[in-house]
Amino acid sequence: MVKIGKVSSLEIVKFTDQGAYLDGGPYGEILLPNRYLEEEFEMGDDVDVFVHFDSDDRIVATTDFPYAMVGEFAFLEVVDVTRVGAFVDWGLPKNLLVPFGEQLVKMEKGKSYVVHIYVDTKSGRIAASSKINKFMNNEPVAYEPGDEVDLLIAQESELGFVAIINKSHQGILYRNEIFKPLQAGQKCKGFIKKVRSDGKIDLVLEKFGYRKVEPVVADLIEKIKSNGGMLHLSDRSDPVLIKKELGISKKTFKKAIGALYKNKQIEINDGSIRWLGNV
Repeated sequence: MVKIGKVSSLEIVKFTDQGAYLDGGPYGEILLPNRYLEEEFEMGDDVDVFVHFDSDDRIVATTDFPYAMVGEFAFLEVVDVTRVGAFVDWGLPKNLLVPFGEQLVKMEKGKSYVVHIYVDTKSGRIAASSKINKFMNNEPVAYEPGDEVDLLIAQESELGFVAIINKSHQGILYRNEIFKPLQAGQKCKGFIKKVRSDGKIDLVLEKFGYRKVEPVVADLIEKIKSNGGMLHLSDRSDPVLIKKELGISKKTFKKAIGALYKNKQIEINDGSIRWLGNV
């Protein structure tokens, strides 16, 4: 079955000087150009291809796959802006159109944006939209607190960052619970914190065991900054001294500085910690 904008497994029905023609069902025979043919291809073989429209708006097949397919989200660069909209590079020779009406903000050449790939119902053509909210899956989810998920950071908000969960749902990472740099287009692992009664999803970036130390991390950052970017304690310091200076156990202290070191926010020396200025 042919799926425009997705991978389809289609049968080779004939070979010509132009390439192989595939059984496109209701779309007729679809050309797979010579440059995509492999020596072992034979009549009757099923080939996994990506079906799309070429520069002349003809349906064609390719064994090259784009960065994202119909129904998916991706962080794509604008390579041109014309009177019909912006064109983004999605990994195929023909760039993908983001119509002006589908731009959340006016797109600029050279900048990248999180977009959703879709098939326009009027023209049948593949296009993209940066108005990602209307493409989110709003069906109830079966996530449980602590479930690990794949995140695509979509945009910054007043509360923190909006993230796309497993290419489908939307969640929020709250600013006061983020302890490493984030930016739109970044992919990372995350964890479900809570699914609210209204269906909204709260996220965190660390496993729940780390949640206990998050307030300590925030306090430690403030302590280092207020001390001129230097703290005369380290993972080798005496537990009594750590308790006296910070009011926490050495075990908790080591977890906190370990998190900051992992995020490249501090430098740990023999007897001190130095703030590196990363937020």
